[in-house]
Amino acid sequence: MKKTIIIAEAGVNHNGNYDLALRMVDEAKRAGADYVKFQTAKPELVISTFAPKAEYQKQTTGEAESQLEMCKAIHLPLTDYKPLKEYCDKVGIGFMSTPFDLVSIDVLEPLDMDYYKIPSGEITNLPYLRKIASKGRKVIISTGMSELNEIEDALKVLEAGGLKRSDIIVLHCNTEYPTPMRDVNLRAMLEIRDRLGVEVGYSDHTKGIEVPVAAVALGATVIEKHFTLDKTMEGPDHKASLEPDELKAMVDAIRNVEVAVGDGHKHVSDSERPNIIVARKSIVAARDIKKGEVLTEENITVKRPGNGVSPMLWDSVLGTVAVRDFQYDELIEIE
Repeated sequence: MKKTIIIAEAGVNHNGNYDLALRMVDEAKRAGADYVKFQTAKPELVISTFAPKAEYQKQTTGEAESQLEMCKAIHLPLTDYKPLKEYCDKVGIGFMSTPFDLVSIDVLEPLDMDYYKIPSGEITNLPYLRKIASKGRKVIISTGMSELNEIEDALKVLEAGGLKRSDIIVLHCNTEYPTPMRDVNLRAMLEIRDRLGVEVGYSDHTKGIEVPVAAVALGATVIEKHFTLDKTMEGPDHKASLEPDELKAMVDAIRNVEVAVGDGHKHVSDSERPNIIVARKSIVAARDIKKGEVLTEENITVKRPGNGVSPMLWDSVLGTVAVRDFQYDELIEIE
């Protein structure tokens, strides 16, 4: 099975503190994630002064400040992303950041990221999609709040801009923080794959780790999950995020599932092969049998171990004669 790309989503859980962002890089690396991902924005280019907060944002940060004021307080300056990327290179973890505006796309371009990550909120942003496509890089796109036709429209824009569909990974996603289990609809990921002909993954906002692990078992090639240094910190996303030890547990579980999924062909594994003799059965003598005696349902039976004549040959053995004397429970031999 292809190795799942695991993205540890730091997002804005550094609360605008560069030192905390560095600590999050270290924790993502320790957990075994392939990438640590941030969010890059000039908030005033993304959010109008009239934009309300989401309900989950009101619950986590209150209603006194606007969405714009909240985001200004928790985003890093654009100048921080280059040294942040350099630090990721130093410690040996992939760097990603989601641009939320056209200026941020250009800020991130010189950082030579493996993928541009398009967030769910930009899937209907035509100028944004065109600019992402113009960069010619592979793309991962989240699809929260989207219908299938909207995803298809976004893919067509990216393709018109020069990208191939094989350059795009589409993440099934639900943007409620945290996502109720009843709304996860994980099998929608398979519909996206089969109907749109794309590689798929899953961006998770549920509590816990079981849903992203299940997504890998279903065929997700990318998993994205928010994490934080401390769920009790102030900010909109901390409560729906994993703490470092939980992130590591998720990564370990995903790696185990990758191995467990296997090649899809039913066969005897090397580990269980020795148990064939122990657990299967053979035809044995139900009592002492003399040489030349006809073998019948009264003098033979089936018992462990499984290294003798298979019970699948039962009908063929009945009516033959004993090739030698057999003691009770001894494996029957046939010519």
